[in-house]
Amino acid sequence: MRRYETIFIVRPNIAEDEIDAVINKTSSIIEGDGGIIIRIDKWGLKKLAYLIKKESQGYYVYLDYAGVPASVSEIERIFRIDDKVLKYLTIKLADSCDPEAIKEELASAEAAQTLAEDEVKEEASPAEAAKTTTEDEAKEDESPSETSGISAEDEAKEEEESPSEEKQAD
Repeated sequence: MRRYETIFIVRPNIAEDEIDAVINKTSSIIEGDGGIIIRIDKWGLKKLAYLIKKESQGYYVYLDYAGVPASVSEIERIFRIDDKVLKYLTIKLADSCDPEAIKEELASAEAAQTLAEDEVKEEASPAEAAKTTTEDEAKEDESPSETSGISAEDEAKEEEESPSEEKQAD
């Protein structure tokens, strides 16, 4: 089994469910031949560098998978037939790969991601409590000039103007 990555561009006027149908069809071809989908990334709608089939935008999809060369040939044949796909590119990443090792990698990466998300949630809750406490303390520490509507800058300007008026009177 070999490891591949395929990037394909779908027409921008295609609905989300039709894009999912193209992805599902591709995934079923790979899995039907005994392959494994490692990662599917929908990069979304992006501007193309040049017109492709009279389109200036396209919906990018990235597939990382392990499979046999026959499944790659079938996927590319389907992409050539399907008018929804503007362009595609498949690259062989490795000549041989162990599907069991890939499954273990995926499981450990998923576990690490959920652990990281839990840590972020735990760190966010004390930070939010500290932020609200700091805001409350700041409201209590307001000086009388700030509550009366006169800013500190205005008070400083008034003090500077007062001595200059006395000098002009002399």
